[in-house]
Amino acid sequence: MSLRARQALNFAIVALVALGFSVLPGGGSTLKVLLTLLGIVFFAAIALFGYRLYREHRFTLESLAERERLVLYGSVALAFLTFVASQRLFNLRGGLGVLIFLALLALASYGVFWVFTQSRRYD
Repeated sequence: MSLRARQALNFAIVALVALGFSVLPGGGSTLKVLLTLLGIVFFAAIALFGYRLYREHRFTLESLAERERLVLYGSVALAFLTFVASQRLFNLRGGLGVLIFLALLALASYGVFWVFTQSRRYD
């Protein structure tokens, strides 16, 4: 079986399982629980990845200037808080919440990018 056929088969299986959860009685609440668990696993994996990156690059982080370190940690905190508040942001009317969500993530990304460029600059 080719790779594309296997991917299509896997996608079809997942789609059928999701359809089954939405059609069966009580399936909607079960699907919500499963999606919540998947979200928790996803964010736990991101946290473990961030911790590992911190451990591997601890010397580099400590050698940053105080202002750069503050901007970096502030940007990571802003991204974290944006993801935590995403449900409330998406419930705002007229798509304003989505724009705020994207703007906050763009600001956090720019902060990390700024720290990266400042750390690579030679004076």
